[in-house]
Amino acid sequence: MTTKNDEKIIVKGKKSLGKKFIQFVKKNPAGFVGLLLVVLSVGSALFAQWITPFDPTKASLMDRLAPPSWSDPTGESVFFLGADQIGRDLFSRIIYGAKISLMVGFFGVLISLVIGTILGLISGYFGKWMDDFIMRTADVQLAFPFILFAIVVMSVLGTGVWKIIIILGLTYWVGFARLIRGQVIALKEQEFVQAARAIGGTNFTIIRKHILPNVLSSILVLGTMYIAEFILLEASLTFLGLGVDPTIPSWGGMLADSRNYITTAWWTAVFPGVAIMITVLGFNLLGDWLRDRFDPNLKM
Repeated sequence: MTTKNDEKIIVKGKKSLGKKFIQFVKKNPAGFVGLLLVVLSVGSALFAQWITPFDPTKASLMDRLAPPSWSDPTGESVFFLGADQIGRDLFSRIIYGAKISLMVGFFGVLISLVIGTILGLISGYFGKWMDDFIMRTADVQLAFPFILFAIVVMSVLGTGVWKIIIILGLTYWVGFARLIRGQVIALKEQEFVQAARAIGGTNFTIIRKHILPNVLSSILVLGTMYIAEFILLEASLTFLGLGVDPTIPSWGGMLADSRNYITTAWWTAVFPGVAIMITVLGFNLLGDWLRDRFDPNLKM
């Protein structure tokens, strides 16, 4: 049984949460917009089968290049964003395409994050020949343009979502490794690390308990921005015919299919492009806010 005091506390708690949310929006409008766009994109991907009104792979030549229902002068179109060159619902394909783009972004970043974090910690903490070997390997990796490297690999191995993810993960670890290495070099000379070493802490314990927690914010910021970049790279490779299988709905594939219809069916190119723009913008704005939030140099 709740008392009046308990009810007052609950009401005050709700008001304080509401005030904090309003203050957050006022102080960080760009971060809020980025978070909103990311939630919209992720939510669309997760609930695609319940949101989409049509099967994204079902073709209907009778509806070929049907315009959006809200701009059709005849009123016959039943597709909210129109149909593509073989009569597939564009809205449904865009929603399902979000699943592919976000999958590439998240898993690609996860692979590069794990590899880069481990190598960056080893390079920065132990130094000497380990540092030289890892950094020279990173320099060699950076010497190859990614698009050229991806085109060569995909031409040999063939297309596929997981092949793109692996290529991205094995290429972009360098950014994480270099960032973490620099921070670890500074952190290992701090007093709290020296104290942990003085009381007999092992290297693994010091890295796990004292160094890694202090670089997690930088990893989070860079990872968020890399997700946006991976989405663009996946769309670019698929546009070139070296990414996702053409039978799978993807934003890059839709842009490639629309090349011959830009002047006659503008919606086939505009709406997939807008989907890419919104998602990439959302992750970039969110990454900028996280950087402003966690970077101590920007708070001074």
